[in-house]
Amino acid sequence: MDLARSPLALPFPQMPEISGVTLRVARARYKDWDRADLTFAEFSEGTVVAGVFTRSACPSSEVELGRENVKSGHARALVVNAGNSNAFTGYRGREAVEQIMDQVALGIGCAREQVLVSSTGVIGVPLPKDKARAGIESVLGAEGCSWEDAANTIATTDTFAKGATASAMVGGKRVEISAIVKGSGMIAPDMATMLGYIFTDAAITPEFLQQLLSAANRQTFSCITVDSDTSTSDTVLAFATGKAGNAPLASFEDAGADAFAAALHDVCRQLSHLVVRDGEGASKFIEIRISGAVSDESAHRIGMSIANSPLVKTAIAGQDANWGRVVMAVGKAGEPADRDRLSIGFGGTWAARDGQPLADYDETPVAEHLVGTDITIEVDIGLGDGAATVWTCDLTHGYIDINADYRS
Repeated sequence: MDLARSPLALPFPQMPEISGVTLRVARARYKDWDRADLTFAEFSEGTVVAGVFTRSACPSSEVELGRENVKSGHARALVVNAGNSNAFTGYRGREAVEQIMDQVALGIGCAREQVLVSSTGVIGVPLPKDKARAGIESVLGAEGCSWEDAANTIATTDTFAKGATASAMVGGKRVEISAIVKGSGMIAPDMATMLGYIFTDAAITPEFLQQLLSAANRQTFSCITVDSDTSTSDTVLAFATGKAGNAPLASFEDAGADAFAAALHDVCRQLSHLVVRDGEGASKFIEIRISGAVSDESAHRIGMSIANSPLVKTAIAGQDANWGRVVMAVGKAGEPADRDRLSIGFGGTWAARDGQPLADYDETPVAEHLVGTDITIEVDIGLGDGAATVWTCDLTHGYIDINADYRS
């Protein structure tokens, strides 16, 4: 299935190498395609890891084993395949993952619990053990590759490679962060809704890295949606090699901890936005800002109700300033709201205030705003100080075309 590059695509950034990380790709041929579909990252000894995973009740074996392995706090390798999610495959799927872990552990000389595995692609087809074995054998002997090569290799219906980078000064040392992500459809946060991998040379304890990743996730990956569908395989992992030479970060009391946390949050925000910009069939990137809710949590749930509404998303696709659909989505969110205090705007122009349309409302600037590709919807609930921002894309016929032919 050849997919046209998203009109919202951004160029792949220049990303620094991370000391202690070696990237390789290979062809395991999990699908009938002529492309690399296996990404491998090897880490120096002492690398720590943190992760967040899908809350789906039907996760893949990769997710189940990943949750267990992350608890050790240390990692030596990451394996990611595209073309087969290995989800809903029972004991055969689990055996395939365990085979990969054992093979990699033997190949690089580490404990199997230090090998993290992810898979993405079609659900319900066990990962072929013979292809898995041959793929790992090939990738262990492969030459190093670029960040962009690694990002392209983990893609499925993605139309462009996605990467992000940031840096911070930590205790007088410059710390680098480089990250890649894949995601285009089956995007609705119950933590992450895609596969994302973050690499840094910072020295940090696994407990503090987990704290920072979980916090960043709540305000970035868990604030995006394309189609309201949460994947069985969602995973975001952060690896820290400690090669920057800073004094290890263990809490916010340590010098540079705030700066590192801000850089990690920035990378997660960049990655989450890139996923939305590659939403299947998307032509508009939509930011929804909620204010005046009874709490931040309530604001988030109202924002997601709007972001997941097919009627709102199709209205934006058609460049229709139909604020009545936003009212509908607020009302169905199940959160405190008062019709007579509600205000709605587009691109900085209020269409309705305090529960009714403005007498002097001029739709011209709103119409001009909706012609563009980056759209803003503002909603003031009028009940409190709760606020949240979420991101989504429009819903076009392209989404149907992609998913109707996904398995073919």
